[in-house]
Order: sequence, then C-alpha cells, then structure tokens
Amino acid sequence: VRHIQDFVGTHSPSEYRSWTSSVPHLQREVGEVVRYDGVAGSYTAVLEYRLPLEARRIDAVFLLHDGVVVIELKGKTAATAADVDQVHAYARDLANYHRDCHQRRVVPILVPTEMRGPIQRAGHVQVCPPHRLDELLAEVDSKSRPDRMDPDRFLSADAYRPLPSLIQAARTLFHSRRVPRLWSSLANTDAAVDGIHDIVREAAATRTRRLVLVTGVPGAGKTLVGLRMAHSEEPDRLASRNSPSSAIYLSGNRSLVQVLQYQFRSAGGGGRAFVRGVKDYIQTYGRASGNVPDHHVIVFDEAQRAFDAPKVADAHKLPLAQAKSEPQEFVAIAERLPDWCVVVGLIGSGQEIHVGEEAGIGQWADAVRGSADADSWTVHGPPSVQSEFPGLTFRSDQSLSLDTALRAHLATDLDLFVDGLVSPEEPKDETRLSQLAGSLERNGHHLRLCRDLCVGKAYLRDRYADQPDKRFGLLASSRDKALDRSVPAHQRFDTDYRWRSQAKLLGPWYVESEEHPDSCRHLHRSITKFEAQGLELDGVLLGWGTDFVRSGGVWDMSRMTRYRKSGQAQVRDPGQLRANAYRVLLTRARDVTVVYVPDLPESEGTAVFLQRVGFQPL
Repeated sequence: VRHIQDFVGTHSPSEYRSWTSSVPHLQREVGEVVRYDGVAGSYTAVLEYRLPLEARRIDAVFLLHDGVVVIELKGKTAATAADVDQVHAYARDLANYHRDCHQRRVVPILVPTEMRGPIQRAGHVQVCPPHRLDELLAEVDSKSRPDRMDPDRFLSADAYRPLPSLIQAARTLFHSRRVPRLWSSLANTDAAVDGIHDIVREAAATRTRRLVLVTGVPGAGKTLVGLRMAHSEEPDRLASRNSPSSAIYLSGNRSLVQVLQYQFRSAGGGGRAFVRGVKDYIQTYGRASGNVPDHHVIVFDEAQRAFDAPKVADAHKLPLAQAKSEPQEFVAIAERLPDWCVVVGLIGSGQEIHVGEEAGIGQWADAVRGSADADSWTVHGPPSVQSEFPGLTFRSDQSLSLDTALRAHLATDLDLFVDGLVSPEEPKDETRLSQLAGSLERNGHHLRLCRDLCVGKAYLRDRYADQPDKRFGLLASSRDKALDRSVPAHQRFDTDYRWRSQAKLLGPWYVESEEHPDSCRHLHRSITKFEAQGLELDGVLLGWGTDFVRSGGVWDMSRMTRYRKSGQAQVRDPGQLRANAYRVLLTRARDVTVVYVPDLPESEGTAVFLQRVGFQPL
C-alpha cells in the first residue's frame, strides 16, 4: 500500500482505506494462482492503472498470457448496476483505445470484497467474490496465443491508439449530420475550415509550426469549426507517422466534453475517438513527460480560457516553480512533434469565468515568444487579434473571424446587447440597449421577463409543446444564495448541483427528449455557467439571483458567495468574472431567454432595469 501511495501521490482518506482493505485480497488470490500454475508467476499486475489519455484509474489490470483482466474492487456485499457499468466501461475503453488490447480478450471482473457465494454474471461482467478470484483468473487465461503480453510495451507512453474502425465510425457519424444540433451554428463555417486546411497543407509542406486563432461571439460556430477539423481526413494524408487519426479536439470545459462524447456515443468507444479533455491530454503529453502524441493538428476550444501557470499548478498538484501555463504546454508539445504541427485555438469573447482564466489570449503570444524555437512559428488570425502578437510572424485572415458571416449578425447583436447589459462600465446606454433588444425581437430572438417561476415554466412548455426536438432548461448563477432559500417553496430553483458531477446525467440533460427522465425539458434540475458554457439550448429560463443586482444605478455583488483563494491561483477582478458569468448565462439560448427575477426587495431594481432595456414581461 505504501508503494501505491508513493505512486499515486495526493490521495483521499477513502482511497487509502480502499487500498488497505482490497490489496490483501488480490495478493492472496494471485498467490494461489501462482501455486498451482508456475507460468503465472511471470504475469504482471498493474495497480491503479490510468487509462490512456484519461484521468480515470482502474484498481487492477492483470496481464495474462493472452488476455487482459480488468478488476474493480468494491467494499460491498453485492454489485450495483453502477458498479457493473463502471468496470464494463473500463474494459471497453481499453479494447478501443489501447494499442495492445485491440486483438486480445479484455475481461471485466467486479469484486465486491464482502460478497460470498458463487461467481455471477451481469451482462458482459463477471461478478466474483474475492475467495473465488483465483479460479476465475485460471479459467480466463486460456494460453491460446504464442506471444505473452509485454508489460513494458503495455505501459509505454505511446500505448494510446484508437481502433481504426472506431475512427471511421466517428467520422461517418459526424459527416452524416445525424447529430444535427452540432451543425446548427449561426455562421457559415466553410470559409474558416477551408482556410485552416490551407494552413495545414502549407505547414506540412514547409515542415513548420502554426498557431491558428479563430474568433467568434457565442453561438457563431467555433466549436463546429473545431469538430470539423478534428474529424477531417486531410491531416492523416499529410502526417509523417502512421496513425489512425492525426487530429484531435480538446476542451478544458468538462461539461462540453461530456455532452459531445454523449452525442458521439453511437459510433462506439464512449464517443471519445476525437473528443478529449485538456487536462488529461496535458497529463499524458505535457510537463516533463517528453511523450510525443500522434496528432499533428490539435484543436483547443475556448483557448482564451486557458489556465495560467498558478492554476495549472493547482489542477495538477505541482509546485508553482514547475508549472507552465496551458499555452506553454501546448507550444512545447507541438515542438516535440516531428516535422510539423498546427495548433488551432478557438477564441470567444468575455467567456473567462474561472479563477486562473483571466490572462486571456495574451498567454498564447507569451508562449510562442518564449519558446526555444519561436522562429519556426507563424501565427494566423483575424485582424482584430494582431495587436496581441507584436514581434511575431503574424498572417491576417478575415475568414478566421466568424463574426463577419452574414448569418452571424443575430449572434453579434445579442453579444452587443448582453455586453452592454452586464458590463461593469456605468452608466448604461439604455436607449442603445433598447434598440438592440428591438432588433433582436424583429429577427426572432425573444427576451422575456417573469416574476413568477411557474409562469416562466408554463411559457416554455407551451411554446415548445409541438416541437419535441427543441431543448429548453433552467439556468442559474452558482454564486447566488437566494433562489433556493429566500423565496417561497414553489418559486425555488433546485440548486443542489451535486448531480452535475455525474457524467452520465449531463449528456441526457442536454440531448434527450422528454421521454427521458433526465431531459432538460422537465424543468426540474438547473445548471450553472460551468455546465452551460460552450453549449446551447433553444430556450432558457434563467433565474436571476441576488448575487448581481441593480442598486443605485450600478451592479451590486455584495450578496454573492465570495471567491475563495484556491491554492496558487487568485481572482484578479471579481466584478469582471461576475459579469462574464451572466454574459454566459444570457447567451445560451437560440430562440428565447426568459429571465425569472424573484419577488424580493433587493431584486426590484433588477426587474425594473431589465424591463426598461427591452425584456418584455410575461
């Protein structure tokens, strides 16, 4: 157990208790296998194995003669459905994404450590009491292959290799547009995608490195551009190494990653073939690892929100002196790739909502400028960001701004309206805001106001009653204290956000129809800016809390839950973060935003102000 502690590093008391109770079971059962099968003494057991390009760890992986056994131990007397699904997902992902598991049998075994009785089967999973594990392992190991599993090869950094069939299935699903909501951006993204393809071809031909920045207001189509590039076959044709896929889409937005993977799940592999989290990618290829990925094209969504060095130190539990910003990490990863690399950064405006995200786009300039091979880099972007990159080779390309597309004008008007509404700058130009609200109304984007939550819910249900494909849901600020406490019970938001940590629930909340119990259309569970950023709904019912209210002609944040210092990272401007939070919440709807302002004395000024600048009361 002490060796596991040293290997894992920071761990919780519950993890330690789990190790002390489960490891002896494994030692005893493995010992029994070795006693009656001498060959088994040469097998390998890997404890706390981290899945390739993942943060998830498997309790134990046994590398037998011709197969792989995935073991998950639970301190229970019986298996639950969640336990069975967990170990089955581990086995599935090893089979789909680990190079040495593609052609081998991967067997999931769940061991409730307090279980007694016979071995049971739950779907594809063996549920085994600890005292029967030795006989199950002996049964699984058929020794039918001439070659044994090589533990060094299994644990090597280049083990991540998606099944080629999985890559093709994901591409087919994406390009078939059978996931239509991914293709519903307001902008025509063809020009930007064509421009990036030209840059990729030039980088490959000249063996150089490129940073490409694509800008756009919320809803303009940045994520679609990134997904189109990740699913493109062009980088594969130009790659200098043989790989199933030479492009990948990354986001630091965990909720966005969960929802995208859920939408791609029918292609197999849990929808992870092209969509991954930034933190896991850096964990695998960043810092001092020296590991080289297969990806010549790396797409970083919401790149303006990249973590600075103090936040990276906190997230990865590093001393500050050893930490790099995320842009520095990606520049270093790109420079380790042989021949060429293109890093595509998708840049939104006013989307920095976390501690550690406030450094913005300037971090990317600093990362390129400070690299050991800065001369090999060319930065591409629209004219609006050129001033951020003095002293670097910059090529201006207006097609990389999605704001100029004809169909993006509606999103641009909404962005201007919301920016003028929530900006800390005072006084407000209420005449201009009212004009923008009128323009939005004429173009079919509706702003509504209610003081009774039931009225707002009834409006959305009635509006979309005959449109089952539409999605509408509840949004609220994570720093509000009033919506679940200070209003009558029937007017309260459910702000118990613990359900959000369950990855299985957020995907259905966004994607599924009303027949699904977790669909957003039920208007039961609310989400915050953290789950909403980068994603859209057709209709939004936004609970406007008392953390951001109009008082004396300015925005008052005195009632919000305070920001706490988080390790090395510190808040630079809490007022701007609060404004950005409401900016995100107000720009999630395609059709209509209904703002619910609770009937509280401190909220009166907010309700009056919102109605004055264009929100129409229900």
